[in-house]
Amino acid sequence: MASQAIDSLAAEIGEKVYIDVAKWHLYLSNANLHTVLAEQFYPLLANDELSEEKVLKLLQAIPVKLGGGKREVPLIDLLPMQCQVVLIDLLEEFQRNM
Repeated sequence: MASQAIDSLAAEIGEKVYIDVAKWHLYLSNANLHTVLAEQFYPLLANDELSEEKVLKLLQAIPVKLGGGKREVPLIDLLPMQCQVVLIDLLEEFQRNM
């Protein structure tokens, strides 16, 4: 059951949240980051430990490789504020529906 929930959460994250590079929007499903995020967030949702602070801390801890791995940037630095809000809202709604 948890794997289905993680897949469902990953699909939602992948469709609605993007990184912004030079005003170019790369959705997390295309960047192959949606499943990683869903796997990280699901325990917070399942254990009723979701908070904005924990979400932001998790986003800070996920490195995104740029330039073929020459540089790493925390995912939070690539997400516009609007996408952070969308992500938190999405997670809260997902948790209510669990």
